[in-house]
Amino acid sequence: MNATHGTATGVDAFFAKIEQLSKVQRILIFAGVFIAIIAIFIFVLYKPKWAEIDKLDSQLTGLEKKLVIAKRNAADLEKFQKKMMEAEVQFKTAMKALPEREEIPSLLTSISRSGQDVGLEFLLFEPKSEVRKEFYAEIPVAMNVKGGYHDLALFFDKVARLSRIVNIRNISMSRAGETLDLNTSCTAVTYKFVEPEPQKDTGKKKKRKK
Repeated sequence: MNATHGTATGVDAFFAKIEQLSKVQRILIFAGVFIAIIAIFIFVLYKPKWAEIDKLDSQLTGLEKKLVIAKRNAADLEKFQKKMMEAEVQFKTAMKALPEREEIPSLLTSISRSGQDVGLEFLLFEPKSEVRKEFYAEIPVAMNVKGGYHDLALFFDKVARLSRIVNIRNISMSRAGETLDLNTSCTAVTYKFVEPEPQKDTGKKKKRKK
């Protein structure tokens, strides 16, 4: 009984003190209590949510950056694949222009006939040793022909129109005596496809012990 009476007396005294305050003071106290309650409510309930939202925002930003990089890589991959396809087509086209081994003699005959058809006189037609490259070999042919400039131009044009690749290099011209003919030395280079050599096993076999 005494404890209850004492508590009631304390509460009454508290409210009596509040009633003695001015209206402005009481409004300020109630406003402070209300703000404190709101602050506690926010701190207890919403602050953890904010931390989680910040975490999700950072994850979302990271995913968006990865998505941008992935899209850029996908675009680059498509461009690379397109270039690879174009390179394969060009390679196959070039390979068709490279004669096989058994076609070389007939190709050299075609070159010689092209010169004879336009009236050139062959003073030299000498195939040289082939020069091996990665997947093809160059077959140079040293030539020395005699004839007019117009005939020579027709010969070079006919060679360029052959179905196989033939390049004319190291062209040198000089007057053939007192005539209008020219002595022309040059090198016709054709090509052939070469199968890559199989890699040799350099490892030494261990001898079995008896």
